[in-house]
Amino acid sequence: MRKRLTTVRREFDPAEIYQYPEHLRSFIDSLPAAPGVYVFHGDSDVMPLYIGKSINIRSRVMSHFRTAEEARMLRQARRVSYYPTAGEIGALLLEAQMIKQYQPLHNKRLRRSRQLCSIQLVNGMPVIVSAKEIDFARAADLYGLFSNRHSAQQRLLDIGDSEFLCYSLLGLERISHGRPCFRFHLGRCAGACCGKETPQEHHLRLMDALQQMRIFSWPYAGAIGLVEQGAGFRQIHVVNNWYYLGSVNNLSDAAALNKVAKNFDRDGYKILSGPILSGRHEIIELE
Repeated sequence: MRKRLTTVRREFDPAEIYQYPEHLRSFIDSLPAAPGVYVFHGDSDVMPLYIGKSINIRSRVMSHFRTAEEARMLRQARRVSYYPTAGEIGALLLEAQMIKQYQPLHNKRLRRSRQLCSIQLVNGMPVIVSAKEIDFARAADLYGLFSNRHSAQQRLLDIGDSEFLCYSLLGLERISHGRPCFRFHLGRCAGACCGKETPQEHHLRLMDALQQMRIFSWPYAGAIGLVEQGAGFRQIHVVNNWYYLGSVNNLSDAAALNKVAKNFDRDGYKILSGPILSGRHEIIELE
């Protein structure tokens, strides 16, 4: 009887092939212990290997050097460059902008979603809308940002399940007026479809759930400059409709960035909504 040979495969261990990137050691001396964006470059002048940000560029880059899981990227790297910023806000904005522009090989890709969707209340009814249809920066009653319609619809289903809402009142299914829905018989709907609770009670629970995802409209007539003061220098981040246009050191240079109107940007909103709406930063309204 012939014996079957079995092959035992070992799991890949990055530490076994890791070597300290001595060829990059010389770049450490020029890196500042300050906020900004850093870039690992390979042989290509067009596509960087990796773009990152930190409030301490030097410390963060050195942590890459000690990470065995990044051995492949470190072997491909030929040099490290950096771009200082006044603080964390500037670093976050510049990193997101550069990743979209250069599409680095080892970064999670940040692309401007062509199918960006949200949930909008129209006459009290949640409707899934697209950024192609309306201006998310100016529209009212928007809740959540989703990469496509399916994701937005799934969020509505999740809210319906967690809050015992009726799918028919959420626009997710059709039933005859006054008749209980199928989920009511399963104990998963509180009965707004058949009079067991009022539409007002149903709506209040829906609003409580949606408020956690509220998208704030752009609160200015046009572009603004958000001032960030760091230990090294001062930056003015120019923004319009939650879209980051760039950063300047002097107000006189901001006009050059405020020539092209930009649409809503999801990454810009996530980074800037807190700092702008908190009132903790100086805001300059630009003409």
